[in-house]
Amino acid sequence: MAWKETNVFEERMKFVVAWKRGGWSLTDLCREFNISRVTGYKYLEQYELFGLDGLKDKSRRPKLHPKTTRKKILELVLQERKEHPRWGARKLLASLRARFHMIKEWPHPSTVGRILKNHGMIKAPKRRIQRQSIEQPFSHALGPNDIWCADFKGHFTVGNGERCTPLTVTDAYSRVLICCEIVPKADTANVINEFTKLFIKYGMPIAIRTDNGTPFASNALAGLSKLSVWWLKLGIKLERIEPGKPQQNGRHERMHKTLKEETALPPRSSLEAQQKAFRNFQKEFNYVRPHEGIKNEFPANHYKKSKRKFPKRLVKAAYPTNISVGDVNDLGNLYFEGHRIFLSSALAEEQVGLEEISDRHVKIHFYGVSLGVIDLYTGKLLHFKNPMPS
Repeated sequence: MAWKETNVFEERMKFVVAWKRGGWSLTDLCREFNISRVTGYKYLEQYELFGLDGLKDKSRRPKLHPKTTRKKILELVLQERKEHPRWGARKLLASLRARFHMIKEWPHPSTVGRILKNHGMIKAPKRRIQRQSIEQPFSHALGPNDIWCADFKGHFTVGNGERCTPLTVTDAYSRVLICCEIVPKADTANVINEFTKLFIKYGMPIAIRTDNGTPFASNALAGLSKLSVWWLKLGIKLERIEPGKPQQNGRHERMHKTLKEETALPPRSSLEAQQKAFRNFQKEFNYVRPHEGIKNEFPANHYKKSKRKFPKRLVKAAYPTNISVGDVNDLGNLYFEGHRIFLSSALAEEQVGLEEISDRHVKIHFYGVSLGVIDLYTGKLLHFKNPMPS
């Protein structure tokens, strides 16, 4: 007789029962059930040892698997996750590879993800609504100090009630967190003071990318502020994201998210303790935390100081011979061709270049950028939204 594929266990029981009743030779009984004598002996032996459970199918899973994650690696992964509970599988692996060079074979990130999930170290992610967005390209940041990104991490209150306002600066190419410093107030004087320290220590970047908020920009001519005027006089280009589009400075904003999670949830007890937390985060972010955007390497390995040294004094602007020079008074006004034209208080007591581009229009230049156009017939000023290369 043939085995019934739908209930093999039942057929095995029938085989054992028939043998127990007697009247059969093992050879004839095996022939009746269409099995070999070896198989028949095996079923009888299993029944004697384990009863009916011995007739059930055993797991085919091998007791030893050549690709099973080694216990030591498992322990390292779990320990690393405990130390860095917000790091994902790829970041954990990159960190472990850098620290344990003697281990040649590491599990795949998906395997690490399953290990973390099996040990209750991963929560199901929240579903997010996908929104279409167009981000500003960063391909022109071809080396360190091509672009620095600057912003204020939103202010918050520390444990003793004091207001914390951290200024942050990153290098767009290497992702190095150059500055994470609490300032007394988010004003021009404090920001210039911090950037002076950075320029002396690291040199100057080619460009600085910011949002349109104070003190980085204003509603005046070409969005100029005292701070951005200072940067232009140092030969630093200005890059501003569009209002309401923080994704255009996405790398810096993503760093802010991690900074908040690691240092401000909850805030520390005082400004001194909060600044210490920022310093520890900055060190870990630059030297310990792998970054997927640079192939899971450390940001500090991709950064070097700028060759553009901070000058001891500012160089006066030089304009071509076809451009005349106009003096802006202490109120930000320019007197030209019988007109009093308000430019910007940020340009108070500065000199601008005036280029005649037609019988009616004169373009305003300042340290290599164009700010706007004067209509000589009406004395009105056409503002540029942002400084444009001259």
